[in-house]
Amino acid sequence: MAFAGVLKDDAIAAALAGCKDAGTFDHKKFFKACGMHDKSSEDVKKAFYIIDQDKSGFIEEDELKLFLQNFKAGARELTPAETKAFLKVGDTDGDGMLGVDEFALMVKA
Repeated sequence: MAFAGVLKDDAIAAALAGCKDAGTFDHKKFFKACGMHDKSSEDVKKAFYIIDQDKSGFIEEDELKLFLQNFKAGARELTPAETKAFLKVGDTDGDGMLGVDEFALMVKA
């Protein structure tokens, strides 16, 4: 698992259970439930680079759609509405993607 050693398996399972149905994803609840909200800046950056699958230095919309699958293989994709809402909250500079600092601010909010 990509987050082994960073997050606890039971916390990830609880966070995923809280948004298993389409339309139920809430980034604040998810980050708190999985324990990422309380992690160090270093661990949050590690998480960013796991989610940035193409290693571009940004999390684009197509990577954000697959956000939950980074935590557990087989987890659902975010709906288009969830993906766009998630991106809108974090994209403070309006470039259509999340940089590491934007992601960190969103995790800690």
